[in-house]
Amino acid sequence: MNRRKFLFHTSIVGAGLLGTGKAAPDLLGAGCVTASDSNLTLEEKPVAFSVPPLAYPFDALEPHIDAKTMEIHHDKHHGAYVTNLNKALDGQSALQAKSIDDLLKGLDSIPENIRTAVRNNGGGHWNHTLFWTLMKKGGGGEPKGDLAAAINSAFGSFAGFQEKFTAAGLGRFGSGWAWLILKDGKLSIDSTPNQDTPYLLGGNAKAVLGLDVWEHAYYLKYQNLRGDYIRAWWNVVNWDRAAELFAAAKK
Repeated sequence: MNRRKFLFHTSIVGAGLLGTGKAAPDLLGAGCVTASDSNLTLEEKPVAFSVPPLAYPFDALEPHIDAKTMEIHHDKHHGAYVTNLNKALDGQSALQAKSIDDLLKGLDSIPENIRTAVRNNGGGHWNHTLFWTLMKKGGGGEPKGDLAAAINSAFGSFAGFQEKFTAAGLGRFGSGWAWLILKDGKLSIDSTPNQDTPYLLGGNAKAVLGLDVWEHAYYLKYQNLRGDYIRAWWNVVNWDRAAELFAAAKK
C-alpha cells in the first residue's frame, strides 16, 4: 500500500468516530508501527496523526460558507497543522503514541524545543477536527432540550447567548476562536488566541461549541467583514452535535 493510500484509509477510519458524543474530539489517537508494517519503507511508515475527511461535501454549507473556502480550509490549512505536528513529533515515539488530547493536556511535559510547535499545530488539529463536526447542511435554528435550557439559564435567552457569543468572536483581536464551554459545571463564553484550545482555559473547561475566527475561515467570501461571516455561520451550526458535547461534558 503506498503512502497516499495509507493516509486515505487511516483518515476514513478516524472519520468513522465523528459524532460519537465525546466531550472532545479524541478520535485522533496516535498511530503506531506494527509488525505488519515491517516491509514498508521509512517514507511509507504510518504517521501519528492525519486529517479526518469531512462528513459532507465542500459545497454543503453554501451559500453561507463557500465551497472554495471549505476546500482550502480543510485540505490546506488543517492539512498544514497535521503535517507540522507530525514533523515536530518525528523521532519522539513516546509522544507519537499519545492521543492529541493527552498531548495538549500535558504541554508542560513536552520538550521545550518542540512545545510551541505542538501547542500551535496540535491545537490547530484539535480545534479544526471539532469545528468540522459543529457544522452541517441545513443546520442553524436553535438548540433543543437540555442544552437549550442550560443556555437560557446561563444567558437569559438564546438571543442573549447569540449576542454574547458573537461579541466574543468579534472581540478576539487578530486570529483565534470563540467558545461556548462547560467550565466548573457552568456554561460560559470565552475565546482563545491563535490555535489555543479550551484546555488552556482552566477549570476543566470542555468545548460545547466553537467558532473559527481566523481570516482564512472567511476571507474569500466576506473579506474583512468578520461580523457578516459570524451572522452567516449561525445558519450552519450543528446543534445536535453541540448537544452531544454538552451531555458528555456534564458526565
